Amino acid sequence: AASRPVNWRNLTTIVSVMILVGAEVFGVALAAGWALAGLFELPREAGYAFMALFSAIGLYAMLMLWRRAVAVEPIH
Repeated sequence: AASRPVNWRNLTTIVSVMILVGAEVFGVALAAGWALAGLFELPREAGYAFMALFSAIGLYAMLMLWRRAVAVEPIH
């Protein structure tokens, strides 16, 4: 099976979007965990748990974004 060449323009676009959106998503996840723990006066560990939970949700969102972006902008 012959492999098709990589479409570098589409790959560059997708990676750039993933970096930009990823920074926003994980920034919001960490800030939301910190804010909720502070708002409800929870212990520091609860804040870390919220941050981990929101980061996991953010990671799932990033995975879905990657799949949809590759479907629209094929890299092969």
